[in-house]
Amino acid sequence: MNVEHFMLSKSDWIPNNETLPVIVYRQIAPCMDSGAFEDLFLRNGWTGTWRNGVFDYHHYHSSAHEVLGIGRGHAALQIGGPDGPVLEISPGDCLVLPAGTGHKRLNASPDFQVVGAYPPDQEVDIQRSAPTKDMLRKIRALATPTNDPVEGSPGALQRLWGKR
Repeated sequence: MNVEHFMLSKSDWIPNNETLPVIVYRQIAPCMDSGAFEDLFLRNGWTGTWRNGVFDYHHYHSSAHEVLGIGRGHAALQIGGPDGPVLEISPGDCLVLPAGTGHKRLNASPDFQVVGAYPPDQEVDIQRSAPTKDMLRKIRALATPTNDPVEGSPGALQRLWGKR
């Protein structure tokens, strides 16, 4: 498994998270499908799991960090808004997006399926416009999860995000 990470700055109306990096796990395990991602996230304390795709419009979450595990298919996702990098993702890849991080599906195979989840006690919202001052404060104040959704604790999330 290869762990990548990168920082994003504000892009157009997307706030991104200027203090926490996006984490990308490449090829977690050879047979990592949607059910295995769901089990892994739940075992590591991430809740609110769902299976679907990624919206085809730029959006972000102001009230929760998000993990996306690629269970089937492949896609190109733009991370960070209209000026952000495009990631080619495939089964076994996983992204941890800190609150405020923009994301959008550019294209995907017909069988594309993502498993998403959130840290406990964080309720997800879907934002499609510039954040208010209160939303920016909420994004900055959101606690670092106790467990990494992939590695548990300690994991890349704790190493890269620290304790907030």
